[in-house]
Amino acid sequence: QVQLVESGGGLVQPGGSLRISCAASRSLFSINAVGWYRQAPGKERELVARITSGNSINYADSVKGRFTISRDIIRNTVYLQMNSLKPEDTAVYYCNAITTMTQYWGQGTQVTVSS
Repeated sequence: QVQLVESGGGLVQPGGSLRISCAASRSLFSINAVGWYRQAPGKERELVARITSGNSINYADSVKGRFTISRDIIRNTVYLQMNSLKPEDTAVYYCNAITTMTQYWGQGTQVTVSS
């Protein structure tokens, strides 16, 4: 089993930056991939960025060049650095972990981009 705890969300102005964190309850090497998803009101949940145990990374087209996913192996934590934020980035951001058997979700953290 994997527990995921997100933190770091909040209110930021357009063009600003924010970093959100996902702390996992076990080693990232034991998890096939950790991803950040987001869900805006009235919209489906979508993949934002994902990093695998082998350090392969992929991003949604809408965030390429603005968001960066990274990991701290010692702290079992995955980060999402979000720069040049836009109002359309407003959503609840969820951490997701995929293992051999199943997948797990965090509770989500709200990110609001507004002036």
